[in-house]
Amino acid sequence: MTKITEQSSLHDHLERMSSEELLRRMNEEDKKVAEAVEKVIPQVALLVEELTGRFLDGGRLFYIGAGTSGRLGVLDASEIPPTFGMPFDRVVGLIAGGDGAIRKAVEFAEDDTSQAWKDLMEYNITENDVVVGIAASGTTPYVLGGMKAAKEHGILTAGITNNPGSPLAKAVDIPIEVNVGPEFVTGSTRMKSGTSQKLVLNMISTALMIRIGRVEGNKMVNMQLNNKKLVHRGIRFIMEATGIDQKTAAKTLEMYGSVKKAIQALRG
Repeated sequence: MTKITEQSSLHDHLERMSSEELLRRMNEEDKKVAEAVEKVIPQVALLVEELTGRFLDGGRLFYIGAGTSGRLGVLDASEIPPTFGMPFDRVVGLIAGGDGAIRKAVEFAEDDTSQAWKDLMEYNITENDVVVGIAASGTTPYVLGGMKAAKEHGILTAGITNNPGSPLAKAVDIPIEVNVGPEFVTGSTRMKSGTSQKLVLNMISTALMIRIGRVEGNKMVNMQLNNKKLVHRGIRFIMEATGIDQKTAAKTLEMYGSVKKAIQALRG
């Protein structure tokens, strides 16, 4: 049986379409993604709950993937320090072929079943950590090998895939199976499958950061203040939280170097 991610597109003769028709039909397919993600919220919630306790005990979150899936994991992990002020090694994205594969595909890197565990071992992974494998097809050897080894070592595993019933879904403790249907361009999982993975990864990491106290109200009070835009945002957050004037907010932020610490100081 053909995998859903390899099934023929519902649209044909793409080369005959105008630019606007191509875009409208792509958008028609993209509208299906959020609905597919909605159906897996209970599984994502379970993962967030399991992650929260482990994270508060010092555990870490690892994403492993190849190609588009690996790049999306690396992207999500890389945004955690600037957005939530977490150390860079608490959420880690690993891609088959190493960091060089983020920009340029590394031939056959995803076919090595033992490399993912070797990559994880470089971080001295323990039973307190969680590994999330990402593979649209659910058959990527790099990911499957990593999941198998992680489970053998007593580590909680989850898998994000776009093929329900795939080997990845069967190999992990928490399967997250997002059925977005055939791609607009047959087999091009950088499209709907990749979009669904990005949505799920956003949900996992953002919900986790909120649950462990890195957000107050709806504000990123722990964000890194590494450019003028973010400094101005931080000043505004302080003003809104305390009711003080802009000058005092700016001075307090400069003094403490943290939105959260500045608000705490002003509140006494």
